[in-house]
Amino acid sequence: MTSVPDDTLLDDPARLTDADPEGLLRAAARAGAQVRATAEAAASAGLDRLAGTRPRAIVLVTRPGLGPAVSHLLAALLLPACPVPLVVTDQVPSWVGPLDVVLAHTDDPGDVALAESVDRAGRFGAAVVLTAPEEGPVAAAAAGKAVLIAPRIAVPPGFGFAKAVTSGLLALHTLGLLRVDAGALADELDREAERSHPQHESFVNPAKTLALRLAEHTPLLWGLDHVATAVARHAAQVLATHTDLVCDVAGYPQAMSRTAVHRAAVRATSGHDIFADPDDFGGGAGAPLRVLLLAIRSVPGDPARRLAAETLPGADVLAPAEEITADEPTCAALLALRFELAALYLGLAAGTAGGSGRYAPATA
Repeated sequence: MTSVPDDTLLDDPARLTDADPEGLLRAAARAGAQVRATAEAAASAGLDRLAGTRPRAIVLVTRPGLGPAVSHLLAALLLPACPVPLVVTDQVPSWVGPLDVVLAHTDDPGDVALAESVDRAGRFGAAVVLTAPEEGPVAAAAAGKAVLIAPRIAVPPGFGFAKAVTSGLLALHTLGLLRVDAGALADELDREAERSHPQHESFVNPAKTLALRLAEHTPLLWGLDHVATAVARHAAQVLATHTDLVCDVAGYPQAMSRTAVHRAAVRATSGHDIFADPDDFGGGAGAPLRVLLLAIRSVPGDPARRLAAETLPGADVLAPAEEITADEPTCAALLALRFELAALYLGLAAGTAGGSGRYAPATA
């Protein structure tokens, strides 16, 4: 059974501040600053020496924490037009060589498996771009063998999604595989953080609105394109970090193959009975379902989006391209930040964020 959030806390800035003694909301809101700092760190670390390289393959290393969502997002942004093979793996493969480029991120300076992978890639001559703390076994393995992009903005572990994504985007930009404007990305993340500022009430605050939609439900986070599905992976990660909500994550074509859950989602979003309580549908003895369809890519006449709209007419649709004019990496990062802030708001309201106990207002 999930924790019941105190939704009145969200629109009480004083209580919200008291419930967040570790400054987690402030840490999440520094995403734009992380982008700028990472761009500066990448330049200082010599990332530009990759310019002109035509890699045989790109190896995206996933390590526990943010790594899987970051790697899958970078891969989704590159596909289907990437001119070189992409490999998403949790360790550098034995065949890696001097024509390959390895991208990796970790918040754990003592990740032994990653240290071994970085060492192996360096010994075999592969180019390595690593985002990690500048001390510890991982950094030691990278010394002299990798472009080590160390964090310049102090945030708690698990709050470095913007940093990790920016590092990967800049590496791919330098390789000529993907275009990115780090300044524009940072500015848009700043605007999203301002829109979702704790002082703004729920009805004008997109992160608080999303938190309230998720509260006491089982979210079905279904992507309408590969990039959106990768963002959904990060959403599930931050929800599991800061709340006790259990999510289902899938691309919509895959979600349709989960027939029992999909039928429950259809019932939950059908709206056929105007007197029915939508919270009575799905979830059995657990929390009712909340269907969220995520979209990053704008493809006119997209069959998956059209089918989802027809099949799940009452689903929430989260499509940043309908709110802002920006490229795919920026839309993806914006939606990732919105979910991170929403997870924090929900976790603070339920007492599950930050490892602290549930906030209890003072009694007279």
